[in-house]
Amino acid sequence: MNYDTITLDIADSGIAVITLNRPDVMNALNTQMRAELTDAVRRAGAEARVIVLTAQGRAFCSGQDLTDRRDVSNPDLERTLRDEYQPMIRAIVDSPVPTIAAVNGAAAGAGANLALCCDVVIAAESAYFLQAFSRIGLIPDAGGTWTMPRLMGQAKAMGAALFADKISARQADEWGLIWEAVADDSFADRWQARALHLAKGPTLAYRHIRESIRGSWENTLAAQLDDEGKRQGDCGQSRDFKEGVVAFLEKRPPHFEGR
Repeated sequence: MNYDTITLDIADSGIAVITLNRPDVMNALNTQMRAELTDAVRRAGAEARVIVLTAQGRAFCSGQDLTDRRDVSNPDLERTLRDEYQPMIRAIVDSPVPTIAAVNGAAAGAGANLALCCDVVIAAESAYFLQAFSRIGLIPDAGGTWTMPRLMGQAKAMGAALFADKISARQADEWGLIWEAVADDSFADRWQARALHLAKGPTLAYRHIRESIRGSWENTLAAQLDDEGKRQGDCGQSRDFKEGVVAFLEKRPPHFEGR
């Protein structure tokens, strides 16, 4: 697929950077962008060791492009979510490699939830998150009703959805909604360093970490202990585990193969 609304760069370091590239409309999501983003995430997951999602311009993503409706007076929102948003969100969540959202500016509506479905969210201090849906008579979608209460608790999630107030990057950091807020002048260096750290890491272990933590919400303690045992057994057979132990004993940095 050729990309017109995003760019994809896969570096030799193993870092794939997907950049939303509709800055003139604050990177609003239209049908084409959703299809391109879904394709790019799947491609990057097969070729890279970490995926970074970021954006051009002053905004990360302003959410749904409200001009991109075939019938504005009676849109089929359920179809749009089922056929376009769900594959995009699942591609990110089910990626075989870690995902980082590098939020450079405003993340509103589906744009906020696009970021929050990534494994790690690093935001510039000038950025903010906004569940704008109730302002136009809708509920949070693109996974927002699932991710928000799990990340910052039901009380904060409920207030964010009902009041549709802006949540600054610093607030999001303090509430546990994101991993960290970073000063604007060091934002790019920070997410690049974090991405490189993951790109050099043990890819198999990262996959098991992500799947086990997400799956823990549905498990009893006994089931989760069993899950940990099975996954640890798999990791323990990997060359990366053996390299990690040898590197520790030799007091040197490990050189993980990943894939």
